[in-house]
Amino acid sequence: MSHTVGVRQAQKQKTRQALLDAALVLLEEQSLSSLGIREVTRAVGVAPTAFYRHFRSTADLGIALVEEALGSLHPLIESLLAEHDDSEQLIAHMVDLISAHVQDHPSHVRFLARERHGGVQPVRAAMATQLQRFAEEVRVGLATQAESRGWGEDDLLMLSRLYVDHMVMTASELVEAEPGTEEALKDTARRQMLVIHLGRAHWLDHRG
Repeated sequence: MSHTVGVRQAQKQKTRQALLDAALVLLEEQSLSSLGIREVTRAVGVAPTAFYRHFRSTADLGIALVEEALGSLHPLIESLLAEHDDSEQLIAHMVDLISAHVQDHPSHVRFLARERHGGVQPVRAAMATQLQRFAEEVRVGLATQAESRGWGEDDLLMLSRLYVDHMVMTASELVEAEPGTEEALKDTARRQMLVIHLGRAHWLDHRG
């Protein structure tokens, strides 16, 4: 009996993933707000009713795509922040991490870039929640650095949001980059983040 249940669960998960993958392909050419459930199920080869065994709506599917696109990055960023005390080295590795993610998951990155300001409010909210979580994780990492001595929680969160916004912008630029321009974009991203870091060194003087 348990074997049968296990097979059913595996098949259910396989169908769910197939729906997500098909939707991601279809979303290369359109926005989530225009995506039809029948389009997705036709691409997978299942009946439309099968869709509702996994998702309540296309918005629900979009939220799952947001979690799929960003969820795996949380432990990577936490590990990166824990491993590097030197800010310039951390910036370099952060840009490399973004670049690698774009190369491995271009369709996810395009989806995020398009839907961050798109017409499906629950998906925008899910994305905002994920980015806020990234900001909190970066804030925790920044708080351990010597440069953060004397900084308040609000200012550290402001700084972490600035870094996260820049990472999102960099990912969006890299996914649309012309062949051969990636390294130049990465170098610009590193220098821009370094400018933020240098400004950080004088923030308390300004707050004085």
